[in-house]
Amino acid sequence: MNKPLIVIFAAICLDAIGISLIFPILPRLLEEVTRSQNIAPYIGVMTALYAAMQFVFAPVLGSLSDNLGRRPVLLVSLAGAAVNYVIMAFAPQLWMLLLGRAIAGLTSANVSVATAYITDISPEDKRARRFGLLSAMFGVGFIVGPVLGGLLGDYWLRLPFIAAAVLNGCNLLIALFVLPESRTPSGRKIDLAAFNPLRPLRWVFSMKGLMPIVLVYFILSATGEAYGTCWALWGFDTFRWNGLWIGLSLGAFGVCQTLVQIFLPGPATKLLGERWAVVAGITCACIALVAMAFASQGWVIFAIMPIFALAGVGSPAFQALATRQVDQTRQGQLQGVLTSAISLATIISPLAFSTFYFLVQKDWPGAIWLSVVAIYAVAIPLVLLGTRAAQSAKPVKA
Repeated sequence: MNKPLIVIFAAICLDAIGISLIFPILPRLLEEVTRSQNIAPYIGVMTALYAAMQFVFAPVLGSLSDNLGRRPVLLVSLAGAAVNYVIMAFAPQLWMLLLGRAIAGLTSANVSVATAYITDISPEDKRARRFGLLSAMFGVGFIVGPVLGGLLGDYWLRLPFIAAAVLNGCNLLIALFVLPESRTPSGRKIDLAAFNPLRPLRWVFSMKGLMPIVLVYFILSATGEAYGTCWALWGFDTFRWNGLWIGLSLGAFGVCQTLVQIFLPGPATKLLGERWAVVAGITCACIALVAMAFASQGWVIFAIMPIFALAGVGSPAFQALATRQVDQTRQGQLQGVLTSAISLATIISPLAFSTFYFLVQKDWPGAIWLSVVAIYAVAIPLVLLGTRAAQSAKPVKA
């Protein structure tokens, strides 16, 4: 593996650790700041605010990475994340927490820039495997981050945020001193119209075969937000888990996901094809979610983690499908558009899932997972029909 890949994977791993550190203790922090026990809506609002800022600025950052290079945009993103965690570590009031999340959302471009970076330096036949390794680095981060966050949070509630700020600072130094630029900046004059967040959607509509890809991305991203919004709340309400056990459950998922992402995306795509690999992943997720909905003992969750992690085989295959829709000079723009689709989903779905969880919290917290299954059931025919043309598509000159 070449040096740039090692550096970008390490940076993404550190980023994932920083993100996942706070998951086990965010509900308790919101309880402390708001002095309320009903904090599910607040989690939804914080997540939606981050996504709204990301929706506005991610396409701009994606276009800037095409014009100015991947490296400077990544540096700005990492700096914004570090500032966010410093604010959250010392914020005494809710508005300050919201301010920190807004700054993080404004500068968030890590995943889209990293994906474009990998696309720049990878031939088409190696992209699915390398995207799988990218997801695996997130898995490694989610092994270490939640467990460490749970331990630190049980010692002092604000300590995980300080640790996240330090990790993002290290991430920034790695990118600043070690990571080379992956492509020669185009040097084109920056079009101020690119700052319109709705402009990329016109580009989507003008490209045959791209709209179904973005639509499926939107739906799958919406379902994924249920975990970040409700996992910690559900773990406490159903099993009375403390921060450590919430962290351990997320860490166990990280172990299984990492193994899946390292070893299975390439063989699964080769065996099933890209479209059916996505369907297989959704099916595994649904099986696990049904078990979670009816589980009454915590050990069941750990037992089904391998099945749950198998859902990850579809994501790299779907990313590979998406990158074949445009040529090399527009990969950053494509990733910005896809990030916008994800952001739109994460504006809407956290508010919806947190509201639904608030309604079922007292009677049946696990019902939240059946709502995710219902959305996945709608997504499967869209995956099969909407990506049929993309399966055989060649890059289109923009």
